[in-house]
Amino acid sequence: MYKLLKKTGKIRRGQFDTPHGVIQTPVFMNVGTLAAIKGAVSSMDLKEIGCQVELSNTYHLHLRPGDKVVKNLGGLHKFMNWDRPILTDSGGFQVFSLSSIRKIKEEGVYFSSHIDGRKIFMGPEESMQIQSNLASTIAMAFDECIPNPSTREYVIQSVERTTRWLVRCKEEIDRLNSLPDTINKKQMLFGINQGGIYEDIRIEHAKTITKMNLDGYAIGGLAVGETHEEMYKIIDAVVPHLPQDKPIYLMGVGTPENILEAVSRGVDFFDCVLPARNGRHGHVFTKYGKINIMNVKYEMDSNPIDEHCQCPTCRSYSRAYIRHLFKAKEMLAMRLCVLHNLYFYNNLMEEIRAAIDGDYFEEFKNKKLSDWNEKA
Repeated sequence: MYKLLKKTGKIRRGQFDTPHGVIQTPVFMNVGTLAAIKGAVSSMDLKEIGCQVELSNTYHLHLRPGDKVVKNLGGLHKFMNWDRPILTDSGGFQVFSLSSIRKIKEEGVYFSSHIDGRKIFMGPEESMQIQSNLASTIAMAFDECIPNPSTREYVIQSVERTTRWLVRCKEEIDRLNSLPDTINKKQMLFGINQGGIYEDIRIEHAKTITKMNLDGYAIGGLAVGETHEEMYKIIDAVVPHLPQDKPIYLMGVGTPENILEAVSRGVDFFDCVLPARNGRHGHVFTKYGKINIMNVKYEMDSNPIDEHCQCPTCRSYSRAYIRHLFKAKEMLAMRLCVLHNLYFYNNLMEEIRAAIDGDYFEEFKNKKLSDWNEKA
């Protein structure tokens, strides 16, 4: 259940009650594709750096270790030792990202495994069954993430099919939640708005899926090649036509700047691989923008990554040491930078919530954007 605690213009401050705890929104979900954060970050680390929600991938966990293995071991929470909310995506993004090894039909999508080439079929029912076996808190509906650019004719056909798939997802998750051997009988379902960069198609689809009274709604198919301006335009168009008493999730977004702009447009949930991926390559976020820790100027720098940061990395290690670890190809380098970047994102969301509570979000946003534009 979503409770709107405060609304200022389009900006929303909420609380989402789930079977695995309360989520304070706006929130950033930390991406652990295979039930682990890439960069040797544990579930205990996630708690220390303020993570509220972990996100895992349906398609990848179906391939390994297998969703039935996870179910037999007590579900994803027990498997990865995480007692807070988990959101699982549906496999819909892989329909986009693995386009060279898949074929879309009305019944679902036929894949060739990117690991060993074996044939896999995933439709709405299969996606719900896998996510039910994983026993995540929130299951995402199976959809097609449409590539950009796409023709208007193709987008219309795809969105209509995604709507038909959503109906099947809802029927199947209701059935699964009623079964005696289901681990999480209160698993929630979020629907996904699609429509490419066509505002009218997006709005019509938002109106259609709103009628289905789901637990939450996502805006999908963005951050796939369109400009930031196009993305913001679509958010502005879609959000007013989604239920205001349910969480709104912008999938796969994004940069700290993207998050601030989307919060100001009424978005509650975010996820992105960016902080962890950047960290693994020595690109770290600071109060004054992103820096590359591998630059020679940090060779003798005894300061932390960010002197304003209270993450485990900045409390204990210098830029010079972390740079040395990267140069020496030590795994600890990735771990320290991923920890820092995820803390930066989780702390940013905490600051955003405080700014909304205190009625100074616009001032906060403008100051942040100004700071990040300065030379680090």
